[in-house]
Amino acid sequence: MDVLARRLVTDAMWEIAGSLMPAPRPRRQGGGRAAADQRTVMAAVVYVITSGCAWQNLPAAFGVTVPTAHRWFARWTRADLWQNLYEATADDPELAEWTRAIRDCASSRVYE
Repeated sequence: MDVLARRLVTDAMWEIAGSLMPAPRPRRQGGGRAAADQRTVMAAVVYVITSGCAWQNLPAAFGVTVPTAHRWFARWTRADLWQNLYEATADDPELAEWTRAIRDCASSRVYE
């Protein structure tokens, strides 16, 4: 699954995306589980939105639960991550094409 995740979220894409993501929410009283790895979650989200897979069919091999993936997708969508990522990759035609596809797929999934 790691190979697929690296193809979905390349190192070049992650370098840009990581800087565009909203800061993690502070945890109340410092409790709860540690936050999931953002790149892992992003790979799972990109898989779901670009493959047409239903959220509940997200493969467990990604190591991300469905509620976590969907919650982060919604949060990133509200922060306009997909559009910002597309704009930030405009100088690289191959990467821009992929991030445009992600943006377009994400916009069709917003209300699901």
